[in-house]
Amino acid sequence: MKLFTKEIEQKLADNVNVEETTRRPVLKLFGGGACTWLISERVDKDTLFGLCDLGMGYPELGYVSQSELEGLTFPPLGLPVEREIHFQPKKTLSEYAKDAREAGEIVT
Repeated sequence: MKLFTKEIEQKLADNVNVEETTRRPVLKLFGGGACTWLISERVDKDTLFGLCDLGMGYPELGYVSQSELEGLTFPPLGLPVEREIHFQPKKTLSEYAKDAREAGEIVT
């Protein structure tokens, strides 16, 4: 599965111009049973911004490398990061972050 389609790439680029208080995530990625990323925008050619949860109870807003996400695999089967194809954001990224801090994980 392709994580970043042309449509997603365009939405990530367009989201940079959206007011931070109303910016919604564009896509949800997951992997390894515990890791989740809600990506809202592209910062540069390889850098993305969003809500990142590595499954350790401390989700946080931050930057992540697209190439690293695309190359990441999880043991024992070596499964890659996947995209939630039916994800439709219901809240802003800030609201997801607030809820995630309270719950200790991303809740969608």
